[in-house]
Amino acid sequence: MPAAAVEPSRRFREIRLTTGILARNPSALAGAVIIGAMLLTALLAGVLAPFDPIHISLADRLQPPSAAHLFGTDEMGRDILSRIMYGARISLRIGLLVVAVAGGLGTVIGAVSGYLGRWADGVIMRIMDVILSFPSLVLAMALAAALGPSLTNAIMAVAFVMIPKFARLVRGEALAVREKQFVAAARISGEGSLSIIRRHIIPNCLNSVIVLATLAMGETILIAASLSFIGLGAQPPSPEWGAMVSVGRKFIMDQWWYATFPGLFILITVIGFNILGDALRDVLDPRIRR
Repeated sequence: MPAAAVEPSRRFREIRLTTGILARNPSALAGAVIIGAMLLTALLAGVLAPFDPIHISLADRLQPPSAAHLFGTDEMGRDILSRIMYGARISLRIGLLVVAVAGGLGTVIGAVSGYLGRWADGVIMRIMDVILSFPSLVLAMALAAALGPSLTNAIMAVAFVMIPKFARLVRGEALAVREKQFVAAARISGEGSLSIIRRHIIPNCLNSVIVLATLAMGETILIAASLSFIGLGAQPPSPEWGAMVSVGRKFIMDQWWYATFPGLFILITVIGFNILGDALRDVLDPRIRR
């Protein structure tokens, strides 16, 4: 039976087994708790945030953490806690959009390259190698600067530099899967290349894609925050974490809270995705799972 055509009952058993293993993994639980808390914060920011994130109150400017403002206020008197909560929406949206676009395109490119092989594989992989030859942050900065400073352009730039990572991973998986007997049987039966890629190659690469997507979320959020830090990402008065750190560094000597709390949320979120990704890799990799 083709691996891609796994019956629902078997797939359900695999999901239950994976979930059970993750539930007993302390790293997975810690990562899931962090990410879950961030997701809830983003979804419920309108309810949980004590103040309007863009409301200016010059009388309250640069107030230290207190009962009224738990994380203090910025140079415009805006509540930093509220801005961080709304900033979670922006950061997580960036991560999800980038991973969806880069993961989708990279998976298709890698599957086509690995299955077709020969000259198609050579051309596609050389293009991916050229992109990978540049540091991700440097290339994203160059693209964002060329496109113009905005959140949309930053998302496009980060997605572009992430595509080769998915393509290289899936290409390696596809090279192994195409040699399996069920792929040979599909080829002999007259099934076309596009159908084989869609029904057999891509489904058998999804475990690795899921792991990379989880790890890429943290990297994406970090790169997007870096672009906002240098003015190429989200623009004022948008409450984006990287932009908040950028402005807050000007006051770091006297108003330490301004840059510290947004920076901590970036750190915690990235760590959450990284440790969850590591746990998923341990569970979904058959060699480690045994």
